[in-house]
Amino acid sequence: MPSTIDRRAAWRLSPEVSLRDEPFGALAYHHGTRRLVVVKSAALARLLERLGEYPSMEEALDEIPEGARERVARALEDLAESGIVSGA
Repeated sequence: MPSTIDRRAAWRLSPEVSLRDEPFGALAYHHGTRRLVVVKSAALARLLERLGEYPSMEEALDEIPEGARERVARALEDLAESGIVSGA
């Protein structure tokens, strides 16, 4: 399935979102939509916290072990569709 987001662009955690660390990863709450999203990976939760520090999503994904990159990229796409992450 083709990517729905531009991985060459900069992305960040939406300013309307709060993350709460959990043993399984994190809970992401969007204050505008009142949507609660379960982030089921601690690695993805850490990446979300620092996503805005990278000049592109591709560079952020370089921090993820190679075997998990596509899975994490798909999760980021889902999070973009739900408004949890947004273009920087």
